[in-house]
Amino acid sequence: MCDQKGFTLWFTGLSGAGKTAIAEPLAERLRERGLKVERLDGDIVRKDLTSDLGFTKEDRDENIKRVTFVAKLLSRNDVAVICSFISPYRERRARTRREIEKGASFLEVFVDCPLEVCAERDVKGLYAQAFAGEIDNFTGVSDPYEPPANPEIVCRTAEQTVEESVAHVLGYLEEQGYIPAP
Repeated sequence: MCDQKGFTLWFTGLSGAGKTAIAEPLAERLRERGLKVERLDGDIVRKDLTSDLGFTKEDRDENIKRVTFVAKLLSRNDVAVICSFISPYRERRARTRREIEKGASFLEVFVDCPLEVCAERDVKGLYAQAFAGEIDNFTGVSDPYEPPANPEIVCRTAEQTVEESVAHVLGYLEEQGYIPAP
């Protein structure tokens, strides 16, 4: 293991934008460099940690509040935490930043992808159901998504491959001194 300081990488973007697709190989690359890494992913957390919550604004905020608590504990104990959540509301992400920055660094990664491309990628058919009015509170369709105003990193997944996005994030982390160069 290398000597590391903890940080939280917070991936935000629409469903299907590529948050998890980037986060998984990124976590592996960081582990290959000897870093302690934990991934907190929306689907996994909703199944295991926040299964009691729905998708109202209040429940989404509570979901992110709980994840923030876990990410804060891990990152202040020198773990690289990779969070991939739609986290659609700017104010909740700002509160998350403030909480985590009390003990570690917080880096917002905007996974920017047009709604149409996200809908084309949707293997679960959720966008089709949302467009048909069969799913309430679906982010980007019947519920808002507020893009970050000043993210540290932007991955444009309609224009970049997953590998290019991973390399982009790794490059930023190296340049800023969060991780050692290979």
